Amino acid sequence: MSVDAATVKRIGRLARIRIEDSEVAAYQDELNAMLGFVEQLTSINVDGVEPMTSVTPMTLRRRDDVVTDGGYPEKIVANAPLSEDNFFMVPKVIE
Repeated sequence: MSVDAATVKRIGRLARIRIEDSEVAAYQDELNAMLGFVEQLTSINVDGVEPMTSVTPMTLRRRDDVVTDGGYPEKIVANAPLSEDNFFMVPKVIE
């Protein structure tokens, strides 16, 4: 895939970057080089390669999904201007 001058200008406009006419050719070459590298990556056989989060083998740190705080809803809504059944009550804002 190659990028033409019109596409470079469009990308610049979408990114809100001012690209002068004298700079279009340089940006075109850079974008084409990047896209060429990505095309090279598609030719690599990755069958059987596991996805990884780092180049060094490690496992993700995870914590148990347990409630470690709470159990006192009365204290939480004690200072609320208006509450009912341990829930905050707020005025309706959409008609």
